Amino acid sequence: MPERPTAAPRRILIVRASAIGDVVFAAPIAAALRATWPEARIAWLVEPGIHELLLPDPCVDEVIVWPKAEWRRLWRERRWRELAATVRGFTGELRARRFDLAIDLQGLLKSGLLAWATRAPRRVGLGSREGSRWLMTEVLAPDRDSTRIASEYLDCARRLGLQVGDFRPRLALDAGAEARALALLAEHGLTPGGYAVLAPFTTRPQKHWFDDAWQALAPALRARFGLTPVILGGPADRDPAARILAGTDPAAGARSLAGATRLPEAAALIRHAGLLIGVDTGLTHMGIALATPTVALFGSTRPYLDTTRANARVIWLGLECSPCRRRPTCAGAFTCLREITPTRVLDEAALVLAAPLEVAA
Repeated sequence: MPERPTAAPRRILIVRASAIGDVVFAAPIAAALRATWPEARIAWLVEPGIHELLLPDPCVDEVIVWPKAEWRRLWRERRWRELAATVRGFTGELRARRFDLAIDLQGLLKSGLLAWATRAPRRVGLGSREGSRWLMTEVLAPDRDSTRIASEYLDCARRLGLQVGDFRPRLALDAGAEARALALLAEHGLTPGGYAVLAPFTTRPQKHWFDDAWQALAPALRARFGLTPVILGGPADRDPAARILAGTDPAAGARSLAGATRLPEAAALIRHAGLLIGVDTGLTHMGIALATPTVALFGSTRPYLDTTRANARVIWLGLECSPCRRRPTCAGAFTCLREITPTRVLDEAALVLAAPLEVAA
């Protein structure tokens, strides 16, 4: 049975500081909290940059930015006194908000310490590890068996006794960011719905599809669906994106906007795309949250096979060695992704494009 507290909390903190995809997956928690306790004040603690995705969310009253980069800089520079003062100041501000309930959705020592620093009388940790379980008043074991998208957060919400609704990944767009994204499209001769976003980049090579595969896919998207391929990514992805473009048939009209946007503008570009194809990365998950027709490519990581949307599909070959997560056993062959062909991706894209129109929450 769901665990129901005896009194409704008045001030709630969600701790999910990173990463982009997990913040998108966890976003329905805020909606579930709002539906269950409409009078509560809901705050979310998150790292800089990602925080911009949460600012437009009507279910989040306050976004608290954790200055992790500043703390690291002071540590590297051995400015211990300043670091201690900065940490004390930040944790003091957390305590001053007098949270009744802190929910650590990250389950790491760093996130557990941040939840513990609130001194909230009820601190719930999802899958708390690295010693963070001792900082919580309750620990919930995460749901690792379901292949439904965001299943661990849905299970957490149910066990907290929340009204979960459809509990799909969700993302609100900032009007200013959307206007800037539309202006960027016009600048590049693109129209809403007339381009396909490609999301090739992640922090781990074992999650990457191959450059030659993207290069073969790009002109086929133009020929089969009339969509212009547009590569998205962060500033560090500019050179890899240029490398993909360099080997792509110019007839595809492909272009790169990697590093040309902040996250809110990237989200708006995804919202207005006719199609998104990407690996297991935050931008791909944003496509599902925004109801953009999406094909997600999984290899080394555990996939969500149930996307909850008719216009979003996952390709995962289910090899015996997959998912290997952070410990590949293939000596860099990454067969789990190499054997996903551009033809298979195009066929899946045809299915999502033919699916009934989906509407984001």
